[in-house]
Amino acid sequence: MTTVAPTTWQPLEPALSVRRVLTLERVLAGEPEVVAGAGQLDRPVRWVHVAEAADVGVMLSGGEMVLTTGVLLAGDEAKQTEYIRSLHRAEAAAVVLGLGRAFPAPPEVMRRAAERCGLPLVVLHRPFPFAELTEEVQSRLVRRKFAAVSLSETVRTALTGLITAGAPLQRLLDEVARHSGCPVVVTNLAHRVLVTAGERSAVDDVLRDWERIARQAGGSAGDGWICTALGGGGERWGRLLLCGYRGETATGRLLADRAAEALVLHRMLSGGSAHTWEEQSAQCLLTDLVRGAVPARQLLPRARAAGLPVNRRTFVPLVVPGVDPARLDRVLRVLGLSGLAGELAPGVTAVLLSLARDQYAEVLTAHFASRLRTESGAPGTVVAAADPRAAWDDVPAGLREARHVADAVAESSAALDLPAVVRLKDVHLRGLVRLLRDDPHVQAFAERELHGLLCDTEPELLNVLRTYLATGRNKSRTAQLHHVSRPALYRRLETIQARLGVDLDDFEQAASAHIALLAHDAQQR
Repeated sequence: MTTVAPTTWQPLEPALSVRRVLTLERVLAGEPEVVAGAGQLDRPVRWVHVAEAADVGVMLSGGEMVLTTGVLLAGDEAKQTEYIRSLHRAEAAAVVLGLGRAFPAPPEVMRRAAERCGLPLVVLHRPFPFAELTEEVQSRLVRRKFAAVSLSETVRTALTGLITAGAPLQRLLDEVARHSGCPVVVTNLAHRVLVTAGERSAVDDVLRDWERIARQAGGSAGDGWICTALGGGGERWGRLLLCGYRGETATGRLLADRAAEALVLHRMLSGGSAHTWEEQSAQCLLTDLVRGAVPARQLLPRARAAGLPVNRRTFVPLVVPGVDPARLDRVLRVLGLSGLAGELAPGVTAVLLSLARDQYAEVLTAHFASRLRTESGAPGTVVAAADPRAAWDDVPAGLREARHVADAVAESSAALDLPAVVRLKDVHLRGLVRLLRDDPHVQAFAERELHGLLCDTEPELLNVLRTYLATGRNKSRTAQLHHVSRPALYRRLETIQARLGVDLDDFEQAASAHIALLAHDAQQR
């Protein structure tokens, strides 16, 4: 996979508001004074318009800061009042009145009208060339417009480069989080969290009460929550949210739109993948639980946001070898069970059932295993189960126990008749040996007991010994499975006994060889 270096980017200048315009050096030279609408100074300024016409309101489209000397309004209070009202109706950002011959002092009629309308009215106590202010503001607006386009292209280029390099979905979201400086969350239409990115503690804060705040945020940008739809071909299938974005709303929407475009493209290009985003979300959560690198308590918000009920529940950890997560999800839906399914390793899928406290865990687990055998068409499908866990903190140990049972089952003889649900007590000696396989004493024991056969480049004798012990030292069955005559098998068994220095007719010596062989096989796997 090609490595894509992080792109450099510069944040946009803060949006021009009435308040910011009044702090510009050129404006301060005119000694500005806000005489009305002081609570509305954070209105964005889209443009600056110099006009002396009494009916200037009809020429505006909203967001303008109007500069005037009021020469055509002097002496007519009705005109002054209507002038302010017309600017309010046109949604002007503010009006700046230069004091002079027309108005040597702030006009009280205009002040009262502006206060009623909530329109900022600013007077300049010193003569001020309006052209300088117009030039300053317009140049800043143009620079911001260009910077916004540049940022848009920077983000698009970075994300497209990652997609071209084959980067996973998480890498794309990490890049979006880096640009936005806030948690990024991707959900399906039911608000179930699929992927997150951003600083871990900030993401956990967002997910702690996810369903409530996600539904409240909806599609609005209140409190820095910016939401954009994910979909294509007239069909929506998800949402992307910037959670707590601290920059300007327009910039946040731009980032969210660029991210949405990239995610849609990524989904299209990976349409042939075996894993959907939902499966990847479950896989990441279950893998993190099994590894134990992060305390289970810290993963609780992610589980809740992923749609898993966690309050006052009983958790049943399962591992199912050889069955893909999509099939397991279907069985969960058919049975109406709450749970997550995801791959822990190729061909090994974990399932975490979440049951109400009054439900019978063993009965429902057996029902799940039975239905899975029917759905998969494989009567030999085995579900490895750990004991139910009443506390979330015990779930990681339960998943590891179920994984251990599944591995022990995989190492069992094909002739072993197993029930649909296998637990730790069902794997007997094989399970114990597998637990101890990494112990140096066990490893040394296996090497010592089997040394005479392990040095042989031909594995046939080791295979004969494995079959002979697995069949309970049944010579007829062993000869049949290896397609040899009984006399030929006797000769091979004599060779095995000679090389190992044991008597396989002696139960204790045979048991010792069997345990050593189980340990050797477990270590090899």
